[in-house]
Amino acid sequence: MNTKIRGVFTALITPFDEEGEIDEKVLRQLIDFQINSGISGVVPCGTTGESPTLSHEEHDRVIQLTIDHVNKRIPVIAGTGSNSTREAIRLSQHAEKSGADGVMVVNPYYNKPTQEGLYRHFREIADSIDVSCIIYNIQSRTGVNLETSTLIRLCNSCKNIVAVKEASGNLNQIRDVIEKTGNNFSVLSGDDNMTLPLIKAGGDGVISTASNLIPDKMLNLVQTALEGNFQQAEILNSELSDLFEALFVETNPIPIKAAMAMAGYCLEQYRLPMCPLSSHEKRSQLKQTLIRTGILAN
Repeated sequence: MNTKIRGVFTALITPFDEEGEIDEKVLRQLIDFQINSGISGVVPCGTTGESPTLSHEEHDRVIQLTIDHVNKRIPVIAGTGSNSTREAIRLSQHAEKSGADGVMVVNPYYNKPTQEGLYRHFREIADSIDVSCIIYNIQSRTGVNLETSTLIRLCNSCKNIVAVKEASGNLNQIRDVIEKTGNNFSVLSGDDNMTLPLIKAGGDGVISTASNLIPDKMLNLVQTALEGNFQQAEILNSELSDLFEALFVETNPIPIKAAMAMAGYCLEQYRLPMCPLSSHEKRSQLKQTLIRTGILAN
């Protein structure tokens, strides 16, 4: 990617059919919905795309299909992370050969590496490809936090590490990253509800779950904030706050896929261990929120 990464990038869901297989027709429709809504870019095979439950062949196929169907209309940033450095390299190299504009690599989960191990992991991946590399820092899912000092080491060592998706939930850490990485480095929110505070601190946008459902509203929020109109952005953010909460009433991507199904975009099909919402109360809460925000008719 030749320009700074800014705006709203949708972490695409992976739709499944009644047999639990990838529904390629629906995936193409979802991609077109995003592009027609003016989204900044799409991210297939992230957490929201249930990537841990995809086989290697399916993972490669979803990325290839997305790149081919987008056909250079918007950037495609492929999720290629793994807790195995060798596997992440293979996935990243495949994405690059398939035509991805960049890759997103998450902290290696379960292993709980040291900061030195994280540095070597991300450097090996970045050195194996030429396209842009976004680091995805999410301690709550991986058990380890990429410290700012380690991120700075990586930025200084690897010219193609150009952004971080910050989902640490720690605004002080986010501010520190923004302050120390410089103007050419992008800091993107990994949490929809942290998007406005991050942009206020000098960040660049969001890799969003909610934009699967409301790309236009997320774009309006982020563009308004990036223009510095924070008073209006606060109003827009307040209008979406209940939806942000409802979309994380259980583990992502369970609520967003349920909401997409309610709105008629896909079937509510998951891959185990992901499964439907656990209670009628949570489903009712989600549905009522979609009605209040005008996504569903009453």
